[in-house]
Amino acid sequence: MSGDLSALVARLEAVTSRLEAAADKAGGGEPADVGVIVEEYDQVLKGNVAEFFKLSSKIGGDVDTQAKFAKKVFDAQREFIVLASKSQKPSQDEFVKLLKPQADAIGEVQSFREKNRASKVFNHLSALSEAIPALGWVSVSPTPAPHVKEMLDAAQFYMNRVLKDFKGKDETHVEWVKALKSSLTDLHAYVKAHHTTGVVWSKTGSVAKAGAGPVAPPPGKPAPPPPPPVQAPTPVASGRDAQVGAANALFGEIKKAGTNIAAGLRKVKDEEKTHKNKNLRKTGPVPDKPKPAVVAPKPTAAAAKKPPVFELQGKKWVVEFQENNKNLVIAEPLTSHTVYIYSCKNSTIQVKGKINSMVVDSCKKTAVVLKGAIGTVEFINCQSMQCQIDDMVPTVSIDKTDGCQVFFPKGIGNTEVVTAKSSEMNIMIPKPGGEDMVEYCLPEQYKSVWNGKTFVTTCSESLG
Repeated sequence: MSGDLSALVARLEAVTSRLEAAADKAGGGEPADVGVIVEEYDQVLKGNVAEFFKLSSKIGGDVDTQAKFAKKVFDAQREFIVLASKSQKPSQDEFVKLLKPQADAIGEVQSFREKNRASKVFNHLSALSEAIPALGWVSVSPTPAPHVKEMLDAAQFYMNRVLKDFKGKDETHVEWVKALKSSLTDLHAYVKAHHTTGVVWSKTGSVAKAGAGPVAPPPGKPAPPPPPPVQAPTPVASGRDAQVGAANALFGEIKKAGTNIAAGLRKVKDEEKTHKNKNLRKTGPVPDKPKPAVVAPKPTAAAAKKPPVFELQGKKWVVEFQENNKNLVIAEPLTSHTVYIYSCKNSTIQVKGKINSMVVDSCKKTAVVLKGAIGTVEFINCQSMQCQIDDMVPTVSIDKTDGCQVFFPKGIGNTEVVTAKSSEMNIMIPKPGGEDMVEYCLPEQYKSVWNGKTFVTTCSESLG
């Protein structure tokens, strides 16, 4: 027996030594590479992200103000990553609370854009507003990296517009676009390398908790546990012996009771028997627990209706929040004027003169009659739109729009039609040699085929 106890003590001492060595190597229980995740994120912040904020400050105005809101998002995300590198994953409710500072900061960036739609740098504000949700990758699982790429693609439309407006005129704005794009590219690479399937949490430390403040540094080398008390081993019966003993005890009780084995049971009286007592049969089944009353959800308050706007602001005609108004006429616009139509429903706007450009944004079942434009006529985020263009325009852009009919009663000429993420697009032009209008549907579906060197994309053939 003394030999067995000596061997047991020796094994415990060996295990203790290995645990102490592991604690020394990992620095008190933390993973050896836990700092790399934070250090790599800092490299992202010190690179193109810092350059982006520097250029935003140089441009100034609304661009700089919105960029400061964006910086709050990056700062809040860094604190979150530091917390995750030192804490275990919390519950879902607690996880949502931890993400709230980032979500609120993202909301500030997007809200600033909505409040400044008349800004001269609206394309800049829109580019950052579309790009900033990329930092929501922390809530995406199991593919956070593609989420960053999708937000970059969403912002590309407005980034291209900034490039178009300032390329060859002011390189600061061009560099601003490059820095924003490179920032998201760096973030995508970081997430793909270190958070492939979601935010990486520590396997040690306490469970993360919102409002708990900075995580305490990991404890130092733990003291070795005291040796276990030595006790004399107690004799244990073999499994077969225990089974035999239990069976013998059972048969012994049965033999002891003999024919009077049911003597201890209570006799049921006739009045307690259902088949002999009619009153017992009248009672119904035992009712289930009453279900809690379902409380109808309180109807959410309708969004406050904004007052309609129809006015000339500087060189921009602003038409906003018009409903069921068919008599909106811009009688004598100048060629230097632009027209911005936003959030109108069931209305008609007539522009009786050639203008510089026009943007129709977030409108529904609205018609526009336009004499002509020097620049682009654009539809974005619209539904069930109609537009008649009496004179020539260089470009008609249809983006994120479902249902758009464009009429060219005098012919389309050299007008280019650019579409993206849209459906039900029809162009009406006169039939050659006649006055009858012919409708042409623009394609919505495409087919890409690999030819050995690159993809060749063509319109899909109609199946109907």
